[in-house]
Amino acid sequence: MAALVGRETEMARLRWLLDDAAAGRAVTALVGGDAGVGKSRLVAEVMTVAGRNGFTVLCGQCAEIGDSVPYLPFADAFRTAPPPIAQAVKDRPVLAQLLPDGGDPAPGTDPSGMARQQMFGAMLGALAEFAAASPVLLVLEDLHWADATTRHLLTFLARMLRRERIVIVGTYRTDDLHRRHPLGEVVAELGRLPSVTLVELGPLPAAAIAEHLSSLPNGPSRLSTALLSALVDRAEGNAYYAEELLAASSGSSGVLPSGLAALLLARVARVSDAGQQVLRAAAVAGRRANDQLVLAASGLPDTEYEEALRELVAHQLLVPDGPDGYRFRHALLREAVYGDLLPGERTRLHGRFAALLATGLADTGPGTAAELAYHSLTAHDIPGALAASVRAGREAERIGAPAEAHRHYDQALELWDRAPDAETLAGMNRGELGLKSALAAAASGDVPRAIQLLRHVRAVALAGDATPEFRARTGERLAYYLTQGDEPGWAAEALQVIKETVEQTPAEPPSRVLARAMATCAIAWMVNGDSAAAGEWAQRARAEATRSGADWVGADSLVTLGMISSREGNTEEAISLFAAAHEQAADAHMLGVELRAAYHLAAARLTRGDLAEAAAAAQAGVSRAEAAGLGLAPYGLDVQHLLFQAYYADGDWDQAEELARNFPVWVTKQPEAVLSAMALFIDVARGDAVADERRTWLEPFWDDAFVAYIARGLLAEQALWRGDTETALAEAEASLSADARSWRSPAAIRVAAVALSARADRASAARRAGITTAVAAEEAAGALLLDLARAAARYPARPKAVLGPEARGWLARAEAEYQRLIGLNAPAGWEKTLAEFGPGYVYETARTQWRLAEALAGDGRPREAADVWRAASATAARLRAEPLRAALDDLARRLGLNAGGSRDAGRDGESPVAALTPREHEVLRLMSRGLSNRQIGEELFISQKTASVHVSNILAKLGAATRTEAAAIARAEES
Repeated sequence: MAALVGRETEMARLRWLLDDAAAGRAVTALVGGDAGVGKSRLVAEVMTVAGRNGFTVLCGQCAEIGDSVPYLPFADAFRTAPPPIAQAVKDRPVLAQLLPDGGDPAPGTDPSGMARQQMFGAMLGALAEFAAASPVLLVLEDLHWADATTRHLLTFLARMLRRERIVIVGTYRTDDLHRRHPLGEVVAELGRLPSVTLVELGPLPAAAIAEHLSSLPNGPSRLSTALLSALVDRAEGNAYYAEELLAASSGSSGVLPSGLAALLLARVARVSDAGQQVLRAAAVAGRRANDQLVLAASGLPDTEYEEALRELVAHQLLVPDGPDGYRFRHALLREAVYGDLLPGERTRLHGRFAALLATGLADTGPGTAAELAYHSLTAHDIPGALAASVRAGREAERIGAPAEAHRHYDQALELWDRAPDAETLAGMNRGELGLKSALAAAASGDVPRAIQLLRHVRAVALAGDATPEFRARTGERLAYYLTQGDEPGWAAEALQVIKETVEQTPAEPPSRVLARAMATCAIAWMVNGDSAAAGEWAQRARAEATRSGADWVGADSLVTLGMISSREGNTEEAISLFAAAHEQAADAHMLGVELRAAYHLAAARLTRGDLAEAAAAAQAGVSRAEAAGLGLAPYGLDVQHLLFQAYYADGDWDQAEELARNFPVWVTKQPEAVLSAMALFIDVARGDAVADERRTWLEPFWDDAFVAYIARGLLAEQALWRGDTETALAEAEASLSADARSWRSPAAIRVAAVALSARADRASAARRAGITTAVAAEEAAGALLLDLARAAARYPARPKAVLGPEARGWLARAEAEYQRLIGLNAPAGWEKTLAEFGPGYVYETARTQWRLAEALAGDGRPREAADVWRAASATAARLRAEPLRAALDDLARRLGLNAGGSRDAGRDGESPVAALTPREHEVLRLMSRGLSNRQIGEELFISQKTASVHVSNILAKLGAATRTEAAAIARAEES
């Protein structure tokens, strides 16, 4: 291999990424450039360096037909991995499906709904485990050919890998990225992440091209200046073009062909006829060619084939690739040979490969069926293409690639009318195929496409001779997906569809399909606001599930009944139903229903204030989801944030923060945004500067009602702690607007109370300044906020719902804040707030005690005020709730409370260093090493601004004037 020249800057950047990964910071690089500019050569150098530095190096390639072969580069990387890695992959049932001899899908999952989440979770877990043993370099070449699921997986890994010793390097052709190319969106999205580096390879300088040509190991020993100059001019900075020009210049004619394709074909023409025949067959096979397939397709005798192959390798046209195949030295060479095939020749060769793959001559693992469909279609074999497309769809479903499954099924539907006896070829009728395509579309996240397909399939089924069972399945799925969206008219359409479906489905014999339709009917009635009808249909679904043996439908109906009971105010009954559903789903091994039940059980217990029981239920759900590789599936995410909320509420903040550290900051998807918004609870309460960074990444999700309500309500609290009442009110208004998009809920009480607190602060300031008009304005605005809180507590959408202790506590606080606003800050309001929350809500108790101490002091009861202050201060110190501690200190100074000591007394003698948050400890450690704010940010994956805020907080807490003094305090503590 020639020395790498002209890429010193790019190589240095990639070396830095290797160093980052070795130090425990997961990073990604996307290397883009025109074909032939040297991307693969650069990456090969990085792989060499990484191998020398103890990295485990994995490399996989996409292929020209890769957009229909799911996970192709990952499967390729595992296929060629070192033996320990390959064995570890085989030992994981989910990942083993990517190998040629992969096993069956992991038990206990619904392939259409959870297989992709399992695959993503398994990939994340495996890479993290590999990286624990040694740093990992994962190279994914030619991403411009990647399938949709590979693109999604790459994006997922780049976002989720944070502290693992992993570098992912992907290459792609920039000249192939037209405006609508799907990879363009991925590159733009990932380019926003601080952990992702975009490396653009431009043309090499003339001097570098000259040096490159002069150093080629198999090149001429000496090049004339005139020839070298001509080659450099013609190459225009493209290293591969320059090499081919040099090779062509040694030919007998001495005349250089015009254009790269002509140049490459001129080189091909210099090998034997047998060699050209092998090349043509290999070009049809793809960039990587299986040895057995190419031998059979070439039509050459074994001996002649072997001789031709040796010739091609000697001329560096093909290179060995793994134990059973070869690949073209460069994709451009393969494209030139393929493009030179005559139309009939190309068709016949594709037909040969299709015939060979159909016999099972070479099973290349996942994607074999997709390859067969590709070759059949290109060979104009419509029957073969249809049959292979159906098989490819099933294969994609099996390994968790629903987007590709949908694509293959849709392709089969397009071929249906052109294929004789299509039903026999597909192994199913057209309606069944349409239903499978719709289910795959929904599983890939494209619910609108699924609904569009199901409407058509159902209309055809109703007009034709479809069986009642098929009509029921189609109608049930259509209705269910309609209930999952919020488009105008969807809920009403869902109810109409499912009512017709149930009516048209025979009651005898007992039917699982009818049970499922009844269960969906219950959901549709509930979505449309009729709890009585929903409950009736859920009970009927349970009865039919018992008759037909559909235990999981029965469990799912119990969850629906629990939701109805909760809405009707029967909390105890709801919890009992959720617990029974959870047990029944676990016994039936239906994981999706089990996680749904775990979520609702934990949520109901949390609402009732049973914090320990809520944490236990959520923890069980988290453990179950993680064991199945579904920690990042919808309900897997939900039980995570419920567990976080339980820890936060009962004061187990270290556990809560440990969970929150895994909630991504650099969010690009709605589920991640939900987790990041939740993390603001602990970030704001502890005064962690990462809250500002989270806000930056959450801003694009302000149109999501839940994310905006949670995040902006907490950002209002942050602004209030900072004394910025104007921002606090703006954020609170935005949060309340988000909550009101569908209906006003009790969730608004908390935010209204925060806004009332801001109004009260402003009124107090105006009252001290004697600005009576401002006081009146604040009192009027406060009255409206109190009315809003009271209306939210009534919950018009669910008038029978019962408020839990947290909601009652916040309502009492809103009332107390209003009294403070109008100048009547009596202790009774805060005492009622304490009673409503109860001692289980540790932080809210301390916050209320802060205000109660103020009210008691104002009521002439200083001793009681001091006692309450001390209790609040002790809790704030234990929780490391820095904003609250600062407010308590300020209160003691303002009112002259005899609290028995200063702020440090509340810390029970702890050192100032011990008062730092875990993130501030990390920053202090790096400060002690002399790192700048920018370097600290790079080390901890935070912005320079966030690092600066952390440093300022540390200096203030330690009472240090400089970074050097802070470092000295830290060293003194250690000694």
